Amino acid sequence: MHKLWLQSFSNEMPLLNSPEEVARWELSQFHDASFSVCLRPEMGDGFEIDGDIITGGPTGVLYGAYTALFSSLTGKKHLKMRSEPAYRLRMLDFWDNLDGSVERGYAGRSLFFDHGGLHYDPQRIRFLARLLASCGINAVCINNVNVLFEAQRLMEDLLPDVAELAGLFRPFGIRLMLSCDFALPIRHGLPTADPLDQTVQDFWRSIAEKIWNAIPDFAGFVVKADSEHRPGPFTYGRSHAEGANMLGDAVEPFGGVVVWRAFVYNCQQDWRDTTTDRPKAAYEHYMPLDGAFHDNVLLQIKNGPFDFQVREPISPLLLSLRKTHLALEFQLTQEYTGHQIDIYSMPGLFSETFAQIPRGQLSAVAAVANIGRDDNYVGHPFAALNLFAYGCMAWQPDLSPRQVTELWCHLTYPSLSASCEEKLVQLLMDSREIYEKYTAPLGLCWMVNPGFHYGPSPDGYEYQSWGTYHKADRNAVGIDRTAQGTGYVLQYPPEIQKRYADPAVCPDHLLLFFHRVPYQAVMSDGRTLIQRIYDDHFEGCEAVDAMSQTLCQIAPSLPEDDSRVCLDRMEKQKLNAREWRDVVNTFFHRLSGADDAKGRKIYD
Repeated sequence: MHKLWLQSFSNEMPLLNSPEEVARWELSQFHDASFSVCLRPEMGDGFEIDGDIITGGPTGVLYGAYTALFSSLTGKKHLKMRSEPAYRLRMLDFWDNLDGSVERGYAGRSLFFDHGGLHYDPQRIRFLARLLASCGINAVCINNVNVLFEAQRLMEDLLPDVAELAGLFRPFGIRLMLSCDFALPIRHGLPTADPLDQTVQDFWRSIAEKIWNAIPDFAGFVVKADSEHRPGPFTYGRSHAEGANMLGDAVEPFGGVVVWRAFVYNCQQDWRDTTTDRPKAAYEHYMPLDGAFHDNVLLQIKNGPFDFQVREPISPLLLSLRKTHLALEFQLTQEYTGHQIDIYSMPGLFSETFAQIPRGQLSAVAAVANIGRDDNYVGHPFAALNLFAYGCMAWQPDLSPRQVTELWCHLTYPSLSASCEEKLVQLLMDSREIYEKYTAPLGLCWMVNPGFHYGPSPDGYEYQSWGTYHKADRNAVGIDRTAQGTGYVLQYPPEIQKRYADPAVCPDHLLLFFHRVPYQAVMSDGRTLIQRIYDDHFEGCEAVDAMSQTLCQIAPSLPEDDSRVCLDRMEKQKLNAREWRDVVNTFFHRLSGADDAKGRKIYD
C-alpha cells in the first residue's frame, strides 16, 4: 500500500476506538521519541506541546501527536507550542457515485462504492482516515453533490452499511456527511418538495432521526440545489434561505449542520447577450439573504466566481457576507488544472485565497477530493501535495506555500538528498505558474475541450449557454467587467474595485478577466498584449521541457512506482503543453494577423 506522506509510519495499526487511543499508539511506535498524553476535553481540537508532553482535547491530542511526530521526523524536537484550528469544520467532499464512478475523478474508481452499494477495503479506508487526520481534516462527505436517484439508498436500506463505514473513520476524529437530493420527498411519494410544506418538513425530520439513530456523530448534509438542473427551492418560488433553513431545522436537534453550496448559475444566456454575466450570479442570489440563514447552515462558496478555473479573482461573496456562516470551497481534483496528469501545485492558490479573506469571516473550509482507488490514492504521486497542503492550511492558513511544500517533500521522500529535495520543492513551487502560462494566462477562462476539460479548445464554450465567454475577435479579447461593462467589479469592496477596475493597476494575471484589451495595447513591461500571449505560451512549453529534465534527475532517487508514474505523466504533460501552445497561438494569430516578433513557429 502506498503510504504517501506517512512513509515513516507503520502500516499495521490495531483496531482502536478513539482518537486518544490512536494518538497514544502512534506515539508509541517512535522509539527515538518519548511522549506522554494528557487529555483536557475542554480543548476540543486544540492541543499544546511542551517538550514531551502533549495536552489536548479528545481530538486535539491526535492532531498534537501527528504534529510532534512530523516535527521529530524533520529534526525539530523539544517543541513548545499551542495550536488550534482556524476553522472548526475542515471538510473533504467526494464526488463518488454508487456505481463506483467518480465525477471529475482522475485517480481511479471510488474507494467507497461499486455495483450500486458500499464496496471497499477496510484497511484502505482506515489508512485513508489516518492520512486525513494527520493533516487535520475532520469531516468527509462520501457521495456526489450531483445526487443520482440511487444515492437515496444511503439514507435508507444502505444506512447500516454507511454506519459501519462511519465506524472506520471515527477513531481518527473524522465525521461522515452525505449529499442529499432536495427532491427526496417526491421520490418517496409526496406530491411536493416545497420547504414550507409541513409534510415535507416532517419527512426530513424523520430522515434526520433515522440517520442520527444509526450514526450518532453524523455531521450533516451537503446540498446542491437549483444548479445544473438540480432541483431546489426555486421550483416552488421559495428562497434558498427557506430551503436551507428547513433542512437546518430538521438536523438541529441532533447538532447537525447543513452545508448549502452557493453554486447557483442557472443564469443561462444567449451568447449575443452582453449584459448578463455569469460570475455575478452567486452574489446577486445570496447578498439579499445575508442574515436570513439559521446558525447551523453554512453557505459554501467556491474560491472564485466561475468554476475552479486556472486563475480567477476571489469570489466577492467571501468578502461581503457578514451575517452568514461561510465555508470556502476549493477543488483538489484537477478538473481544469491538468487531470492529475500535468503537475499543478495548489499551496499558492490556498495561501492567496486565505490572505484575502478577513479573519473571522469563515466558519469552515471544504475541498473536492482528488482521491480514488489508484494504488497511490491520487493518480499522480505529486498530487498528494495538494491534499496534504489543503489539510495543513485549513488548520493554519498563514503557512507559507514553500513551508508546506518542503514539509510534504521531506515526509514523502525522506531518502532524497538535500540537492534532490530542493529540486523537487522548486519544481512543485513553479508548476502552477508554468501550467498557467501554457494554458490560460492573463485571466483567460474556459478555453478547454467542452465536457472533458483537458486540452485546448479556444472556442469550445464560446457559443454555449453557460456564460463562459472570452469574446475574442480580430481586434481584442476579454470581457469588460468594469462599471461601464457588465458591472461585475462593483460587487467588490471599494478598495478592491479600484485595483481591478483600472487596467493600469489590474494584476496581469487577471487582466482579461476584467478588461477587454486590444491586441496591440502596450502592457506595463512594454510588450503588446498579442506578444505577451505568444511569449507566455512559448515560455510555458519550454518550462515544461525544463521540468522534465529536472524530473529525470530526481526520478532515480524516487520509489520505483512513483518514478515510473511521474515520468510517464510528464511525457503526457509535454504533449499537452505543446498542444496548448500551438492551438492557442494559432487561434490568436489567425484573429489578430500579428506575427510573433521573435519569429517562432506559429501554425497557419
